[in-house]
Amino acid sequence: MLVVRPAGSPDFDALMELAVLSGRGFTSLPEDEPTLRARLALSEASFQAGVAPPEAWYTLMLEDLETSDVIGVAGVKAGVGLKRPHFSFRVVTLAQSSPTLEKRFDHRALVLVNECAGWSEVGSLFLRPERRMGGAGRLLAQSRYMLIGLEPQRFAEMVLAELRGWFDEDGGCPFWDHVASKFFRLEFDEADMMSASTDGQFILDLAPRHPIYAELLPEQASAVLGRVHREGEAARAMLETEGFRYQGLIDIFDAGPTVAARRDDIKTVREARRLRVKIGEDAFGEEALVSTGEVARFRAVRAPVLIDGESAILGRDAAQALGIHEGDMVRVKA
Repeated sequence: MLVVRPAGSPDFDALMELAVLSGRGFTSLPEDEPTLRARLALSEASFQAGVAPPEAWYTLMLEDLETSDVIGVAGVKAGVGLKRPHFSFRVVTLAQSSPTLEKRFDHRALVLVNECAGWSEVGSLFLRPERRMGGAGRLLAQSRYMLIGLEPQRFAEMVLAELRGWFDEDGGCPFWDHVASKFFRLEFDEADMMSASTDGQFILDLAPRHPIYAELLPEQASAVLGRVHREGEAARAMLETEGFRYQGLIDIFDAGPTVAARRDDIKTVREARRLRVKIGEDAFGEEALVSTGEVARFRAVRAPVLIDGESAILGRDAAQALGIHEGDMVRVKA
């Protein structure tokens, strides 16, 4: 059985391995020991309510209970853009006309914005390549919404997700190479690492202040505005199933799209029910997503559940994986 659980300090080696596997452009999983250790410490404090709610960053690990292997990671930031700006490019249409010539032109342009300050963010979703089947990714992704739904007041009314932008087969990033690098004068990996491990002041200092006309960009760059990395298509599809939609915002480094949804409109948040547990000897009923009823003891699994009124009847294996007992409260999403 697979279980999603809070990350802790003992997960450092597994988290570093996932960071290495994630490859270029996965900003939230840098191959940097101090950054990853600090993230694990912040996650532990977040689950135990040891930090102010807007500053919490919950990191979740997907574990195979049979082998004790960690096979995936995901996260939820309670608030972005609070201590450091959360910059994006907004893709806008600028209209220009000439009455003398009786002509009008619409131009696409990129404008630097900080529109998402205070929003919550779901991200860092990554699974080991050999385990991307059998519903593991869906379990890990939906567990983030089960966490949000436990205590919605800990999170913002709007929730965003940033998807990795397009990289060529050889690892090159067209938008960075032709556009962003002209402003930052760094290698992509260096800028990506600094974005993840510093306060981001260099972005504030060096990012362009004026609109960038898309028509002036090389075709290689303009063609990838808002384009998702080949390994991110499944993640985008799952987000859209939950109600997330493209917001016209793209990442300032790789031009990947930002999608967002109102917290209370996210499908899993909206449809999960709070039920009291009854434990049966065997697993039976339709398979459903089940999580514990408290943030501090959060765990989530997919398991057979029989819903009987306001009760959820679970098999002993599922109850054991969740660490729950008869009479405890759980949330269930069929």
